[in-house]
Amino acid sequence: MTAGPPPWPGIDDDTDATAEGGVLGNAGTGRTTSADDEDALRERAARAVAAIDAPDVVFAVSRNGRRTLHCGGSTPHPPVPREDLRYEIGSASKTFTGLLLARLIRRGLLTGGEPAAAWLDPGRRTGASPATLAHLLTHTAGLPTLPADFYRRALPAWRTNPYGRYPAERVVDAFLRHRPRHRPGTRWQYSNFGVAVLGHALAGAAGTAWEELLGTHVLRPLGLDGTALRPEDPKTDAVGHGKDGRTPALAFDAGGFAAAGAVRATPHDLLTFLEAHLDPAGSPLAGALSAVRTPVLRRGLGHRHVHTMAWFRHPTDGGPLYFHSGATLGQQAFLGFRPDTGTALAALCTRRFRSRDAFIATAYALLADQ
Repeated sequence: MTAGPPPWPGIDDDTDATAEGGVLGNAGTGRTTSADDEDALRERAARAVAAIDAPDVVFAVSRNGRRTLHCGGSTPHPPVPREDLRYEIGSASKTFTGLLLARLIRRGLLTGGEPAAAWLDPGRRTGASPATLAHLLTHTAGLPTLPADFYRRALPAWRTNPYGRYPAERVVDAFLRHRPRHRPGTRWQYSNFGVAVLGHALAGAAGTAWEELLGTHVLRPLGLDGTALRPEDPKTDAVGHGKDGRTPALAFDAGGFAAAGAVRATPHDLLTFLEAHLDPAGSPLAGALSAVRTPVLRRGLGHRHVHTMAWFRHPTDGGPLYFHSGATLGQQAFLGFRPDTGTALAALCTRRFRSRDAFIATAYALLADQ
């Protein structure tokens, strides 16, 4: 892999531009948490859990390094405590992929400006405006949400495991055959397809399987021993449920879309992941963690929608709030953090809500009010 000029502002700088001034983290908030604050937080977490009608629910909060976990659900307590189960986080996996690319850039192995096709088909000639690694990560590569033939191939397993019917080689082939309607970098469209392709391109660039690449550069440096990319143990893997909240769902098979949605993790691992974002300076991935807090894309009327390499970013009275949600066929997740208050939240449930999504709204509100 080769390096060159970085394609994004701030990506080669350890300064966290998102807070409009220096690095903020657990040690930088200048806040202390009183006993009353902790009691209020526990009460709010308990109310949030009670508001979600799902077999298993976990709201895990870290504030200034102190963790509060509240668990519940509509079913009896499982043999393994809910806080120790490994949950599918779906599209929130993209935050891990974003951090991985930032890590590879920080180490001088990539810039993000490389054409993706160069790593997927080395002998292929690229045009004047190729889709780059940065385009894939920021949903600006001109790709649809899913490949054109995805639905046809997935339909026989639509209610069980549609992604499992679309393996890695088909993802890569669909990308190499795709002709975008718009020049890469000019329009934003959320794309599982694009981030999946990015995962294969990074694996090709490194000459390393995706799972090992993520483990080497993100999971092991952060000590995320309770995080995996596939089902590992039926006793400790949370069981998802369909929209009725009763019908069990099969464990999620991401097929060729691992980089876009394969991560499953324990609540404590997710808090460790988020706490690293709150205090980048204390992490072995300091530069990359600061980079993924830096805005790289603004879109919409008045550029009101702000994105970083890994997170959606919303303003609050005290500073920016970062978040990403995700879902599989039977589970949902919400991850977010606020550097101004030193607060991180990992919310998880084992039910897929398909309308009037109280889960995401409840999780977002809990973080926004901290």
